[in-house]
Amino acid sequence: MKRKTDIYHRWVAWSEEDQTYIGRCPDLFLGGVHGDDPLKVARELQKVIDEWEAIYESDSRQLPPARVKPTMEFV
Repeated sequence: MKRKTDIYHRWVAWSEEDQTYIGRCPDLFLGGVHGDDPLKVARELQKVIDEWEAIYESDSRQLPPARVKPTMEFV
């Protein structure tokens, strides 16, 4: 099932400074989610993205444009 939020770049990466994995989706919200397991962080990040989509829909607002793009292409 394709979600409206599938257009947004999201990532989970290890933060040496924080000593934890951090998941972000900067086009939808500031900050992020964090934890010790990158797969759990990715699932939690998707939950937060879904919550933001529901907020926009309940407020009858359109989702913001996708602006963040990956900096590398994979072949």
